[in-house]
Amino acid sequence: MERIALVSDIHGNYPAWQAVLEDIERRGIRRIFCLGDLVGKGPDTVRITDSVRERCEVVIRGNWEELIVRMSGDDELFGWHAQRLGTERLDYLDSLPLRHDFMLSGRLVSLVHASPESVFQRVQPWDSLEQRLAMFAPVPGEETSTPRVPDIVGYGDIHNAYLQYLEGRMLFNTGSVGNPLDLPEASYAILEGDYLSDEKSPYYLQFARVPYDIEQAVADARAAGIPALDYYIKELRTGVYRGLQT
Repeated sequence: MERIALVSDIHGNYPAWQAVLEDIERRGIRRIFCLGDLVGKGPDTVRITDSVRERCEVVIRGNWEELIVRMSGDDELFGWHAQRLGTERLDYLDSLPLRHDFMLSGRLVSLVHASPESVFQRVQPWDSLEQRLAMFAPVPGEETSTPRVPDIVGYGDIHNAYLQYLEGRMLFNTGSVGNPLDLPEASYAILEGDYLSDEKSPYYLQFARVPYDIEQAVADARAAGIPALDYYIKELRTGVYRGLQT
């Protein structure tokens, strides 16, 4: 059996990313898939992009990659990150796929950032059953095969780790490495099974929470002078989304 570390929403937080990488290495996991939003909100967009390219076997596109590429010349927040990334890295982010599908222990696994429809279509664990079931959009097949509904869907985007079984299929969220909004510890998931196997066998999903030096991340953000600094610091320290802060 093989273990796959599923990371998402690193958001330029280098201390959190380093802590998660150390935990992955300590567990002896060699395969890492990134579900997007490696860049922004934090200061280390460049270092994270370079590190993810080196360490992650699969990287898919998140809404922040989309926004930084598309709005780099029109928006102060996204433009700040785009200017530091430069043309070559922006081209890399623009080339990222929107989903990744593979077989694991005889189940079809589909990984997306936010939803199969769009990197901007947010699905929360308390949304309607219809909205959550829509996450199991059929995976396009070859010309001679019929599209297949995935058995397992994993995603990021909402920064809130959870697992649900819906009509015999499994939906889960990895949580966020660098900007968790459930509790202030880095979050990622570990999926274990027979990788690329069509034969049914056991599989496992584990959630990991990793403490990291939040005050170092705060100091890094202050030193860089990132946009929306105060909101970012409160999110790191409290795990509360800026739109809910008082």
